[in-house]
Amino acid sequence: MSENSIVEEKGAGVTIPSRAVVIQMLAEKFERLPELDRKIFNYGPLYLGGNAALAGLIANSFYRRALNVTQGLFTSSLPMAVLPFLTTVAMYNVAVSKPLLSGDLNCPTCVLIRGALVGAVGAGIYPIVLALPVNAGLATRYNTAPMPEKGNILRFWKKITQPVLRKMGFVIVLQVFFSTYLSSKHFDTYLKMLQLSTPDSKVLKD
Repeated sequence: MSENSIVEEKGAGVTIPSRAVVIQMLAEKFERLPELDRKIFNYGPLYLGGNAALAGLIANSFYRRALNVTQGLFTSSLPMAVLPFLTTVAMYNVAVSKPLLSGDLNCPTCVLIRGALVGAVGAGIYPIVLALPVNAGLATRYNTAPMPEKGNILRFWKKITQPVLRKMGFVIVLQVFFSTYLSSKHFDTYLKMLQLSTPDSKVLKD
């Protein structure tokens, strides 16, 4: 029996669509959704990635001020915008979008938790962590701030990072709120797909 065929459940007389068939059914239903729902599903992760890029630029600005770095503005800003954007979009698609479109994610709570984690880690914490070595390298290169001696490295960077984390706290909360809202909208879209009838097949159920 081929991968795209319908598998018969032994002893139950119930036909269970194979994985390939499930994905195809959901893809067909997705194309039948209202245009607004499809746009939110397709472009929502890009907006979340844009928020991550903005968070990266904000974190970069805070670290530049803390380390008195005035050189290399473009050099530090470009990766701080591009890397969080790409990472967040990829994380959200892997954790939420693709599992929904393949029928592998049916738990609303799990969807919200995954969305919140992507917002907190990918769009919030990751830009802050990334900004530290970028600006530390610039500060060392241009000697804009006294670097710590051996044995005081962790204490030094902790002192520099704590004010940045406090300032970025509100940004992280906003990222979590937005990503959670986005994942809830995506799960609503998934439910709409399940409610659409499929010719010559049964509606998917958990």
